Amino acid sequence: MKSSAAGPDLSGLPAGEADVSLFKTVPQNLVQSIRAFRVADLRDEASRLQQHFLYAHCANALTRQQVLVCIAQSFGLPRQCGKNFDILKHSLTQLVLKAGPQSGFLVVLEQLPNTAKFDKEARETLLDVFRDAADFWADRKVAFRVFYSFQ
Repeated sequence: MKSSAAGPDLSGLPAGEADVSLFKTVPQNLVQSIRAFRVADLRDEASRLQQHFLYAHCANALTRQQVLVCIAQSFGLPRQCGKNFDILKHSLTQLVLKAGPQSGFLVVLEQLPNTAKFDKEARETLLDVFRDAADFWADRKVAFRVFYSFQ
């Protein structure tokens, strides 16, 4: 992205995103910590961009399976997604692709647990699923932004 005295060059963004202030420095396909973003602002921006807003609050989950079930239920995905990471990845990519053209996705995974049964390795594997989905949608020129937080 080029920048000038007048601000960053946003001409490479899809129609409707060039005037986006919330995402002007956020790539279209990424997985990152929620940091300074507020969930309400992200939801409003997804609505303004006419993108799907997918939100899962995972604070009550303690295990890998509970996290997967929470995400599947929150996103309205098939129950099988609660079984393993591969099924979740398939649902976020191939299953959604079969549903037809997509306008974009803004995903929030809030309060991912830090427990013995959902440790750092499990969290990284989950985030890798979302990174793979972001790459999948990037290849199709569809925005797929994921923001997460840990307990």
